[in-house]
Amino acid sequence: MNLSVGIVGLANVGKSTLFNALLKKQVALAANYPFATIEPNIGVVPVPDPRLAILADVVKTNKIVPATVKFVDIAGLVKGASQGEGLGNKFLSHIREVDAICYVLRDFSDENVIRASSVDPKSDLELLRLELDMADSQTLENRKAKKGTTDEPLKLLRDKPEIVVFNTDENRLTGEGIRICAKLEEELAVMTEEEQKQYLVGLGAAESGLEKLIKKAYEILELQSFLTAGEVEARAWTIKKGTTAPKAAGVIHTDFEKHFIKADVIYWEDFVKYGGWVKAREAGKVRLEGRDYVMREGDVVEFKVGV
Repeated sequence: MNLSVGIVGLANVGKSTLFNALLKKQVALAANYPFATIEPNIGVVPVPDPRLAILADVVKTNKIVPATVKFVDIAGLVKGASQGEGLGNKFLSHIREVDAICYVLRDFSDENVIRASSVDPKSDLELLRLELDMADSQTLENRKAKKGTTDEPLKLLRDKPEIVVFNTDENRLTGEGIRICAKLEEELAVMTEEEQKQYLVGLGAAESGLEKLIKKAYEILELQSFLTAGEVEARAWTIKKGTTAPKAAGVIHTDFEKHFIKADVIYWEDFVKYGGWVKAREAGKVRLEGRDYVMREGDVVEFKVGV
């Protein structure tokens, strides 16, 4: 699904460092999956999903394809952006194009990094939201000036779902909200998975800040995954919550939606417990679902399609 999260913040808050960490994850992804094309201001990063390795082990495949989330690096905001200051109009047009907003707030102690217009996390967040509200007000004024020449619903910036990220110090990663040390994340991104785990254990963290951010992005975009598992690959496919089986089949191939007949569905833990499709069917754990079935998070599916 082509949904994206825009990374927004004032100057010198660590936004670029955070985005570089995301890009390093993307480079690792692109090395294995050619679909992960690289664009200068876009990072397509894998959604952490430990279920895939377990499913791959069950079906005896080495190929794992994760779901992904797209992050867009948006130029830094300055006070007065809604009135055209800085990159003003360009900045706002980029935010309009994304589906959700990730506010990055400065909360680290290094005063050698010039503060620019940053004051403190609370004030910075208020400023960022104020600029977007002012831009929305201008949009509404423009609509009034046109005197109802269009019935198209307005897409206001304030209506976009949001994530608030505190870019903090390495020793202040616990607390309210998503707390990330962008410098640390950039270092972690080039470590092996085992090295990352060991380093995070030393910090008393179960997962990296980036992993928390990616999962949260998936959540606020109201996305979920269904899974496929066979000899070729174990894969997570991205769909919106509430998607029906035929629409989900169409994510794999458009013809699958057109020629959908039924779907064999099993919860992933049952799939693992019974060692795959054959034993799961023998145990009566595989359900045959029709066109009205609404997909659930963690479904493992085989679609039955005509020709």
